[in-house]
Amino acid sequence: MASSQEDGKLERFLQWLQVNGVELRGCKIKYSDSDKGFGIFAANDVSDGVLLVVPLDLAITPMRVLQDPLFGPECRAMFEEGDVDDRFLMVLYLTVERLRKNSSWKPYLDMLPTTFGNPLWFTDDELLELKGTTLYRATELQKKSLRSLYDDKLKALVDKLLTLDGDSERDVCFEDFLWANSVFWARALNIPLPYSYVFPQVEEKKNCSASNDKSSDDSTNTVNGMDGKGCQVDGFDIQVNGVTSVSKQKDTVWVEGLVPGIDFCNHGLKPAATWEVDGTGSITRVPFTMYLLSAGQPLETDEEISISYGNKGNEELLHLYGFVLDGNPDDYLMVHYPVQALQSVSFSDSKAQLLEAQKAEMRCLLPRSLLDHGFFPVGISTNEGSDKDQLNHVCSYSWSGQRKMPSYLNKLVFPESFLTTLRTVAMKEDELFQVSSLLEELVTSGGGRQPSDSEVRAAIWEACGDSGALQMLVDLLTMRMVDLHDGSGTEDSDTNLLKNARFTESPNLHTGNENDLSEEINGLQPPQSMSRNKWSSIVYRRGQKQLTRLFLNEAEHALQLALDEGN
Repeated sequence: MASSQEDGKLERFLQWLQVNGVELRGCKIKYSDSDKGFGIFAANDVSDGVLLVVPLDLAITPMRVLQDPLFGPECRAMFEEGDVDDRFLMVLYLTVERLRKNSSWKPYLDMLPTTFGNPLWFTDDELLELKGTTLYRATELQKKSLRSLYDDKLKALVDKLLTLDGDSERDVCFEDFLWANSVFWARALNIPLPYSYVFPQVEEKKNCSASNDKSSDDSTNTVNGMDGKGCQVDGFDIQVNGVTSVSKQKDTVWVEGLVPGIDFCNHGLKPAATWEVDGTGSITRVPFTMYLLSAGQPLETDEEISISYGNKGNEELLHLYGFVLDGNPDDYLMVHYPVQALQSVSFSDSKAQLLEAQKAEMRCLLPRSLLDHGFFPVGISTNEGSDKDQLNHVCSYSWSGQRKMPSYLNKLVFPESFLTTLRTVAMKEDELFQVSSLLEELVTSGGGRQPSDSEVRAAIWEACGDSGALQMLVDLLTMRMVDLHDGSGTEDSDTNLLKNARFTESPNLHTGNENDLSEEINGLQPPQSMSRNKWSSIVYRRGQKQLTRLFLNEAEHALQLALDEGN
């Protein structure tokens, strides 16, 4: 249940949304629980399925920052000097606005979480729960990088901007920067802005408009008193007030930004809604808006309306959003061959040239769903066939006719692009000589034409087969399993910890099912108290151990078949 303080924040936020043109047509924003915070819930039925409408003028984007009447000129100067990029500009702006007493964004910022569940906010003990995982080392490096960025750059810029206002709540600290960084990465959307919204002057010229003034239909935004549409075109880059957009496709300009209201939707595996942009007003009757659209299924009153954050594994969910899904069907394992290790292998220079010629990938993503197509299907995929095409085996011909196509090819779950990298690294001297001869023959017969990357890959397979690459893959997965076990024990031990978990009461740590978790479990170990962060870490690392075990089984079986068939 929400406290009176949270109720007060919500009331001020709802008033702010209304003043700024937001329409809650078929939904309401209310407190969910201390784990999720606030969410969006179904209210009354709407015939067209449009649940929420937010003017694009209310979005916090790099253009918005550069148009800020107080900070815009200074931020533009920093941007043009190359001191900041789009994303840093957003994080800088959020940090500053958090510290301003009279920020026009205050009702919105006050609604946002004050702490997050991503590993950057973990205690030292909680972070140790990730030891042995990819995320453990990545978090250490990221936190060190963010601290340096704060000390060397951001703190001085924030102090500089706050002097323009002269009315800050307090001095900036590292946690303010960490908060702004987490807000951006957890809540920013990649918004497909209509070209006519970003470049109204260009559209007016295209339509041969005689008017030099903007249409009276353009909404006036009370936030900072600006309309948020100024822009310019510079060369071949699409630039919005000097900010180069992510990409442009036909009549769309993609820009990252926060959209107050829409960003209170939580993630669901079976989303009840999706968001869209209405440039003309044909759907919402309000042009240049973002709206929340029901997915079609009937919504019960007070049912939470979730959206999909995308098919993300627990590593990405925990890193960006601070939560995990137990049994996540979109979970994945990242496997990579260390670039620095290449320097210590034999004939490293020649192999490096071959890797470059074939545009080799030194790492690969192994989605859980790939296992459905392997030797030991586990029947856990929700995206049947979606990953099969990604395997893209290219071993389709043999120069000598001696290399036969392996019988196991259709059961091999590992991407060919990564396997050919491992083939190259594991290549023996005689195999390297054979590859050179095959490629030289190809160049000679082709009148000097250089081999394509697919031809280089085929030559490498012709000379090497699969056993060397699969042995190296088995070694990589075995080392991964050893690291995971050394860091936090076995998969079974994690399962027992989760079975006996009881969450401690602390801010932002709540699941709504403590009673179930705290019941005595058939005479097994007594319930163990743990924070939500620790629970998330165990769920994530157990999933990594499970995937490593399953993919290792696939690799070992494929290796045995390759050896049996002389591949």
